[in-house]
Amino acid sequence: MSALARVAVAAALGLALAQGALAGGNAQAGKQKASQVCAACHGPNGDKPSAPDQPILAGQWEDYLVRALSDYKSGKRKNPIMNGMASTLSQQDILDIAAWFSSQPSPLHSER
Repeated sequence: MSALARVAVAAALGLALAQGALAGGNAQAGKQKASQVCAACHGPNGDKPSAPDQPILAGQWEDYLVRALSDYKSGKRKNPIMNGMASTLSQQDILDIAAWFSSQPSPLHSER
């Protein structure tokens, strides 16, 4: 591969990655979807789980939530309940839910 072709491929890849990073999620759409899918176990704002073995999602890093939900959806991360819940989510749903929960104040820390 010529040097010019490598530069073109690298530029195209960089542009594709940048567009994905900028796309992000819509927190209000995430709030609506989370109320249907997540609230029963994690609370409507992700700060009041219904059981001690369920994590607080409020204030969690957005990229972590995207990765965790994507891994549950693909089966890479194993939990029968979460695998089932995540399997119904689209990629946009995952981005939106992550945007919602990451924007919520968390009882675990006071400042980000």
